[in-house]
Amino acid sequence: MENYRYFIHLSYNGAGFHGWQLQPNAHTVQQELQNAVSILMGNPVLLTGAGRTDTGVHARNFYAHFEIDYRLDKDELFQLAFKLNRFLPVSILVIDIFRVKPDIHARFSAISRTYRYYISQRKDPFSSDLSWIYTSRLDIEMMQSAAGILKEYKDFTCFSKTGTQNSTNDCKIFESCIEQKNYLLIYHVKANRFLRNMVRAIVGTMIEVGKGNLDIDSLRNLIENGTRSDAGMSVPANGLFLEEVEYPEDIRY
Repeated sequence: MENYRYFIHLSYNGAGFHGWQLQPNAHTVQQELQNAVSILMGNPVLLTGAGRTDTGVHARNFYAHFEIDYRLDKDELFQLAFKLNRFLPVSILVIDIFRVKPDIHARFSAISRTYRYYISQRKDPFSSDLSWIYTSRLDIEMMQSAAGILKEYKDFTCFSKTGTQNSTNDCKIFESCIEQKNYLLIYHVKANRFLRNMVRAIVGTMIEVGKGNLDIDSLRNLIENGTRSDAGMSVPANGLFLEEVEYPEDIRY
């Protein structure tokens, strides 16, 4: 019997969730979405996500796949997305559902992921849930220089959460920069893969650079020889967004 694989393209506000991945006794995005899909399709459906996001982290673009033994046409997929959006809480938006080739995997077929971390440099009652408010003085130019050197390295053990079972801590960073838009600082990073807690640890370390506690040479030494305890703090989750997951162009069936 032939199986058919479909991608769900979604966004979510992670404030009320313990991340994407199913966990016992915890409210997760996967649990919410998987339950909704299963109810609307009349059978249990297992979702596989593009990765895991930590508690409180948001996703502007996220993908999950599911597989069933019958084909849905474009109108049926449109109707499923429409019904899911009526069924799901306002914190989860289904953008699209589409069929993909049977060997395309939401996690393992991804070729890059892009994150952004938002820092508000002034008190803002309208964005406090979606950015980290940090009002102390920072040397932005030095932080921008520090962010750029990450592209020269591949082993990021110093930014990895301890106790993980990674086979390697190597990552290929394609983009790493800090931009300033009015009172917002935005750290932008794109890589082939990320380690647990990596982006929040990088941002915490960039803050140490901006405060003058870490210079460029010290940062290089940290990356080359350091451990997680040598790097900066893990900044709060509410400022972190998974902005994009990139796949090969020909994944659609």
